[in-house]
Amino acid sequence: MNAIQTSRPHLEPVQSPKVVRQRVRKLRTQRTDARTLETTVKLAVNVIISGVAVSSLVNLLPYHRSIQTKLQEIRFEVKETEQRVDRLQADYNRISDPQQAKNIMREQSHLVDPARRQIVLLQKDNFETQEID
Repeated sequence: MNAIQTSRPHLEPVQSPKVVRQRVRKLRTQRTDARTLETTVKLAVNVIISGVAVSSLVNLLPYHRSIQTKLQEIRFEVKETEQRVDRLQADYNRISDPQQAKNIMREQSHLVDPARRQIVLLQKDNFETQEID
């Protein structure tokens, strides 16, 4: 009883070629169906993502336009401010120049430098009438 028994190979039942073909077809159909389903799901997800992206862009266009308008207004104001700063800088440089101090005092006051002679213009008619008298 304890004798060594010869091993028998495990034999699988032989299936007919028709059954094998049916199983192969069934596996192929299942694979094809799975691929079709996967492709359809991927396509649907991509279409949804594309739709969300397009709707977001459509919603952002008015905001973008308003920002561009504000930016143009700011650029215009900056240009005006730069011109004003340049003018004020030139005025400051002129005012702070010691050589221009006398000219500035003369411009800003009603007094006249005593070293200067005043010129009074008379009308020609008045001048001729004064000579005749």
